[in-house]
Amino acid sequence: MSAKSPTKTILALAAALTLAAQWLIVEHLGWNFGPPWRPFLPGLAIFGAAFLLSWGAELAQHDLPEALTLAFVALVAVLPEYAVDMYFAWTAGKNPTYIAYAAANMTGGNRLLIGCGWTVVVFAYWFKTRQKHIHVPHGHRLELLALIVATLYSFVLPLKGSISWIDSVFLLVIFGGYMYLASRSHVTEPEFEGGPAELLGKLPAIWRRLVAVGLFVMAGWTIFRCAHPFAEGLLEAGKHWGIEEFLLVQWLAPLASEAPEFLVATLFALRNRPGAGIGTLLSSTVNQWTLLVGMLPLVFSLSSGELRAMPLDTRQAEELLLTSAQSLFATLILCDMQFSLWDGLAIAALFVVQFFLPGTHARYIYSGVYIVIALGLLIAKKPLRHSLMNTFREGFRRPST
Repeated sequence: MSAKSPTKTILALAAALTLAAQWLIVEHLGWNFGPPWRPFLPGLAIFGAAFLLSWGAELAQHDLPEALTLAFVALVAVLPEYAVDMYFAWTAGKNPTYIAYAAANMTGGNRLLIGCGWTVVVFAYWFKTRQKHIHVPHGHRLELLALIVATLYSFVLPLKGSISWIDSVFLLVIFGGYMYLASRSHVTEPEFEGGPAELLGKLPAIWRRLVAVGLFVMAGWTIFRCAHPFAEGLLEAGKHWGIEEFLLVQWLAPLASEAPEFLVATLFALRNRPGAGIGTLLSSTVNQWTLLVGMLPLVFSLSSGELRAMPLDTRQAEELLLTSAQSLFATLILCDMQFSLWDGLAIAALFVVQFFLPGTHARYIYSGVYIVIALGLLIAKKPLRHSLMNTFREGFRRPST
């Protein structure tokens, strides 16, 4: 799409707005559709909202630091995941059987973001440019640092078999510090390559800012309203085929709610901004490891009427351990701020193997495999240790980009 074809640009913007708005209209009118339309229509709305988010993010970079913009995009994009998981946590406070679903949805979402999302970005970039390596801007070391700290702390949760308010405080402090440092970045003039963001970027400053806010609000509200019908529609379809309910909550529901992040990150990669795509997914993972996990016991306690920890049974603890181990492995790979097609394929391959390990002992062993590989890389590669130290040194220096 070129800046020389404003008609096509306007049509693309109108199409995205139409896709996002159609479900809001259908919902307002109270129309009910059975499968396959029940997940299909809100799914289209989420797809349109993802485009609006990406354009809003590019517009906002005129006035906000890129890091803060991407952090906000990631926060809006994970609204569906928050909505679904908070619902499970709230219901778990009154019905303990739902505790398993809250943990399942969270672990499935995190593993999908890393196992599929990172690979999708590097593959999309390779498909567009035939380049096999992505250089991640050093400004994203903050996201990487926050993810490393949150990942290391997450190993504590399965060991003690619960998520308590103390864990909430620690994780929410990480999230707050991350957002504060992101807000201190310098504002840089964005480089557009055509499309709605370039066209809208030519508006006067006040109108440009209003449009950017409008795009964020429209996309965020659409995603929030579509989360439940999309997830429920997928659940109904899965139940029809006789798939285990725990697996539905762990994989199908997150697949629906993670769609905005995947789409936004892929769009960045297809527009020759793969670093921003990886940065968006990094920020989303930070959000989920800190704000999402930190909110679970608080919502659980509020619903149950007393401040107490949300317990984890054996299955939930092993799933959480496996999620932590995968996150550790992936963050170490990214420490040198380079991500190759082979890195993505390795992460994806290790992710796929998990589906063939249904037993408790197998998942514990596989968690150990992740940890051993991660530590082996750290011990064998001196440049990796140097990059890790640079992440801790430079991650706090957020004003430099």
